[in-house]
Amino acid sequence: MINVTRHTLPNGLRVLHHYDCNTRMTALNVLYDVGSKDDWSHRTGFAHLFEHLMFGGSVNIPDFDSPLQLTCGENNAWTSNDVTNYYTITPTHNIETAFWLESDRMLQLAFTPQSLEVQRHVVIEEFKQRNLNQPYGDIYQLIRPLAYTTHPYRWPVIGRSIEEIEAATLDEVKEFFYAHYAPNNAILCVAGSISWEETLRLCEKWFAPIHRREIAPRNLPAEPKQTAPRRLSVERDVPLDAIVKVYHMCDRRNAQYHACDLLSDVLGTGASSRLYKELVQEQQLFNSIDASISGEIECGLLIINGKLNKGVSIEEGEAAINREIAKLQQEGVTEREINKVINRFEAEHLVSNLNYTDKAANLAYHELIGRAEDINTEVDKYKALTPQDIQNAAREVLQEDNCSTLYYHAVSK
Repeated sequence: MINVTRHTLPNGLRVLHHYDCNTRMTALNVLYDVGSKDDWSHRTGFAHLFEHLMFGGSVNIPDFDSPLQLTCGENNAWTSNDVTNYYTITPTHNIETAFWLESDRMLQLAFTPQSLEVQRHVVIEEFKQRNLNQPYGDIYQLIRPLAYTTHPYRWPVIGRSIEEIEAATLDEVKEFFYAHYAPNNAILCVAGSISWEETLRLCEKWFAPIHRREIAPRNLPAEPKQTAPRRLSVERDVPLDAIVKVYHMCDRRNAQYHACDLLSDVLGTGASSRLYKELVQEQQLFNSIDASISGEIECGLLIINGKLNKGVSIEEGEAAINREIAKLQQEGVTEREINKVINRFEAEHLVSNLNYTDKAANLAYHELIGRAEDINTEVDKYKALTPQDIQNAAREVLQEDNCSTLYYHAVSK
C-alpha cells in the first residue's frame, strides 16, 4: 500500500506527499498537464521543445544545474503526447534547493534568444539522431498520420519536422509558457524521507506565492471512427522488411483499457507470446515481432511491429499475423495465458514503485487521470479480467477496417 497525503494550494497547485522511510533522499516531481497534443498544429514539437527550454534558466536563476550539483542532486524530464514531467532528486536535508529551482521556473523562464537557440539546436539534433539517422527511426513519423486524420496524436512528440522547430519564435515561446505552465495546471508530488509538515511548509514558502494563470482551453478534435483499412508502403535503407499494424483502441480511463493491454501482452510480449512463438520460433517467418499499446490518455493504439526474415514476403508475413489474430478471436485465450501476463504485470508494477523517484512520478500521473490512490488498485483491475474480456477486446479492436498498416520495404541491393 502506497500511502498518500494531499493538499491543494489556493493557486490551484495540487500537492501529493508520500513518506518513504527506506531512503535518505527525496524526489520532487512536477507534472504539467501539457503534452504534444497541446502543440499548435502549425508548430508541432513545441511541448517537447519546452521540456528543454525549462532547463535554460529562469527569471531569478540563470543556471539550473549548478546549484543542484552543489547539493549532490540530479534532475531530468520527459515529454509524452499527454504530459510533461520534471523531477529533481537531492538528499532530504538539501531538498529546499529543489523547491527553489522548480518554483522559479514555474514562475517564469528567462526567455532569452540565446536559450531558445541553444535548446532548438539540441532538439533538432535529437530529431536527426532518432528519426533520420537510425534504421526504422521514422516509423512513427509515418504511422501516426496514417492512423490519425484529425486528432493531434497524428504527430509524434518530437514534432512533425525540423522546419517547424526551426521556425519557433521567442514570442511563441512566451505565449505557450503562460498558457500551460502554471500552478493550476500542475501536480507536485514529493516522495522520500521528508515529513508531510516540512513538505507543506516548503510548498507554502516557494509555490504558494505564484499566481494562477488562465490556461489555454483544450478543445481536442475527436478522431472519426475508422471504417476502412489504410495502407502505406515505403522503401528505406534498412536490413529487413518490416510490417507495422496499428488498431484504434479506447482511452486510458475506459474500462476496456486493461483488457487491451493484456491482449497486446498475450499476442506479442516476450518469447512465450503467441506471435513470437508461432511466427518467430515455429514458422521462422519473422526475425522479431512484438505487440504493445501506446498508452495515451485519449484514445490510443494497439501496435503490432515485426521484422521479416530475408526471403519472406511482406504479403506472407501479414497473412500469418492475420491468421494468429483470427485464431485468437475465434478460440479465445486460456486462463494460463492470462495468469502469466497478469503475474508479469504485477511484478513490473511492484518494481516500478519500489523507488521513491518512480513513486513520485507514478502518483502524479494517477492523480491526473483519477486519484493518486488508484495506484494501489491497478493490479486488481487486471486480475478481474476474464478470458471472455480478452476475446471480446480482440473481436472489437483487431478488425481490418480499424487497422492502418505500414509496409516498410528494405531497399534492394
